[in-house]
Amino acid sequence: PRDGETRGDRVSIVDWSDTARNDWLALNQFSVLGPKLTRRPYVVLFINGLPVVVVVELKNPGDENADLWTAFNQLQAYKEDIPDLFHSKALLVISDGIEARVGSLTADPVRYTAWRTIDGASVDPLGAMKELETLVHGLFRRERLLNYLRHFILVQDDGPLVKKVAGYHQLHAVRAVVESMLVASSPKADAYRRGKGGAVSHTQGPGKSIEITCLAAELLRETPVQADTRPRLRELLSHIPSRGIVSTTIQKFTPGEDEDSFPVLSERHNIAVICDKADRSQYGFQASLDGKAMAVAISLDLRAPV
Repeated sequence: PRDGETRGDRVSIVDWSDTARNDWLALNQFSVLGPKLTRRPYVVLFINGLPVVVVVELKNPGDENADLWTAFNQLQAYKEDIPDLFHSKALLVISDGIEARVGSLTADPVRYTAWRTIDGASVDPLGAMKELETLVHGLFRRERLLNYLRHFILVQDDGPLVKKVAGYHQLHAVRAVVESMLVASSPKADAYRRGKGGAVSHTQGPGKSIEITCLAAELLRETPVQADTRPRLRELLSHIPSRGIVSTTIQKFTPGEDEDSFPVLSERHNIAVICDKADRSQYGFQASLDGKAMAVAISLDLRAPV
């Protein structure tokens, strides 16, 4: 209190932009006292004193009974025995020393996946027998890990709390799209690249909706404004702020019944339109709309860091 008034300020737990200003620590056999038992996870990674990164449970690859799923079951026991350790946990890793999988706090076994790239271009660059090394080099470099923790972990709270984490293909797809979009929306872009932010094509089931959510978070951490009618969409796009997100369905972009062509919705050059579930049936000469495709218009402020 000061002058009879309680005052406060915001303190950032993590410096997201400067890795050197954070305290990094990895501890082997870190002892945690639970309500009944003391457990020692194999490796715990800390940022600024908080166990927010991963718990790694490594098993002996020479033991035929110690495989990935033995490690998974061990982690479930840890959640029961030392729950305090998992309150701020973002990622869990299971490995037998050769194979390795990464998942979220609430992931079931099928959601634990391999991390198969380091640079986003080469798959299994160290060989199929070095999954753990690929995971460490591909995800746990400090700058990349901070970016992942900030933009690539989602919490679904419309029912039982579920934490979802992006896979390696989603991380690198988003990073490539962000780079492409910034170039395309820049006034300095050449005629070939101006306005052409690129597209990502996936087969069924790779997590396109998670990817588009992470993309929006990577570009702007803003609360979306819903445009539920065509006039409302046009109103929002004509007055969209320097940093803002408008969410709507793709058919809201179609011309009205009294219009013969698409009108200009905004003269701004740095509005990006991102479509989820816009498949082959929704473009070309045989295009149709099924009402499920979602479009997000994002205004990029090129003066601000992304």
